[in-house]
Amino acid sequence: MGNREDLLAGARRCLEEKGYLRTTVRDIASASKVSMAAIGYHFGSREALLNLALFAAMDEWAAGSGRLAGQGDTAAERYADTWDRKIRDFGDMRWLWIANVEAFVHAQSAPELLAILAEGQRRSRRMVAAQLSGVPESEVAEEDVRALGSVHIALLTGVMVQALTDPEQAPTGRELAQGLRTMAELLER
Repeated sequence: MGNREDLLAGARRCLEEKGYLRTTVRDIASASKVSMAAIGYHFGSREALLNLALFAAMDEWAAGSGRLAGQGDTAAERYADTWDRKIRDFGDMRWLWIANVEAFVHAQSAPELLAILAEGQRRSRRMVAAQLSGVPESEVAEEDVRALGSVHIALLTGVMVQALTDPEQAPTGRELAQGLRTMAELLER
């Protein structure tokens, strides 16, 4: 690997071990065995490097678990199975989700990062709406992106916080599916 790749790998290790906010330039240089000056040369800043490492890890996670999949026969069972897998990921990849929360907090005073996170959220809404609807992203109606995608992203964020805060009491996939059914029934009254 070259210095750039070494720095990305080192930044990822630092995210896993120290998180987003506590990782320093010195930490990344030490983890990657590359000079601190190389961070500025290749990425411009610590934040830019950490952002790339974090976004790469998120893309990696999304590629492996973003699909609706499961063992169940019905759409509700497959949806519940998918949530069970995501909830397991929150525990198994705790560092990734905490780093995401830390990046969000940092973004409140970093407009460039906030814009990147907002764009990622917009793309995620469309991707999720397409997955749930079973159609290509290009065919998802804008109202489904805004409604279905937004609700699912809100669930993802809320369940993530519950799983990180109190893993023993985090909802299961079946509880989430049942809660959505109950909510739909209440909204029909």
